[in-house]
Amino acid sequence: MKPFALPGQHEYDGQAFPLGIDVAAESLDEACAWVTGAALELSRLAGEHGAVLVRGLPLAKPEEFDAVVSALGYPNFSYANSLSNAYRINHTPRVFSANEAPADVTIFLHHEMAQTPFYPSKLIFFCQVAAGQGGATPVCRSDILWERLKAEQGMFAADCETKGLRYTNVMPGEADAESGMGRSWQSTLSVDSRKAAEVRLAKLGYTWEWQANGDLSVTTPVLPAVRRLANARTSFFNQLIAAFNGWKDTRNDPSRAIRFGDGSLLNPTDVAAASAIADELTFDIPWQQGDIALVDNYVAMHGRRTFEGTRKVLASLVA
Repeated sequence: MKPFALPGQHEYDGQAFPLGIDVAAESLDEACAWVTGAALELSRLAGEHGAVLVRGLPLAKPEEFDAVVSALGYPNFSYANSLSNAYRINHTPRVFSANEAPADVTIFLHHEMAQTPFYPSKLIFFCQVAAGQGGATPVCRSDILWERLKAEQGMFAADCETKGLRYTNVMPGEADAESGMGRSWQSTLSVDSRKAAEVRLAKLGYTWEWQANGDLSVTTPVLPAVRRLANARTSFFNQLIAAFNGWKDTRNDPSRAIRFGDGSLLNPTDVAAASAIADELTFDIPWQQGDIALVDNYVAMHGRRTFEGTRKVLASLVA
């Protein structure tokens, strides 16, 4: 396990972000053996640094990525059983496409599934094919963002912490591959009827409204906007930036996507200020074929830049 520097790499309190690690593995068996032995240390490093980029594993196929993920021994958080609104394609029970949104769609910074009552603790990305141009995965330390928000946008930070957030999105009746949030309500809720959907939503504390065309509008219960971390840190843990800036398609309007938990509106100026700070703190992971990135979902946000050409970045989630 040999650390390496990335151009423009950030540093917070003496810690590189993201941490780069070079591994000289010559075969899949050797790669699996290495990750098995390094699993606990990788988890610790991801929690401390926010994200770890592992370079040098001889991986080319989804099945090889699955083998490495399985060798890590982390508990699986399946896409099928999640409430993710992103449209994805499963390659194996553990591995799926990161997002099938078109190349010209920006996926803004977010914590994975923070707009739902349950979410993964970590994400593992695998670059099968790097885009010809663009396509980086931006990452941002949310604990550093929270400290900046408290210092520069104190009232907004206090409202986020005390009021929490509620999210509203419209799920299509049929999967929409042209949207970054085009997963159908049947797939999202793991149901095959309206009645079953309503039962599931009621158990989760959601409210809902059926649309005339068969789409389903849902609103979450009040969810926290911050999360307490180890070592007395606090993370700006939510989907605020992504929902306010990016939840837009033929069904969804970002201005209606998010409110404070008490129903009050967010001030666009406050959200713009938070987004600007996050952009300042963001590092774009420069993908190379075979790279793996382990992201602690509680510590770091991620997104996706637009791109040209073919880009294949796969993902696996950890419970």
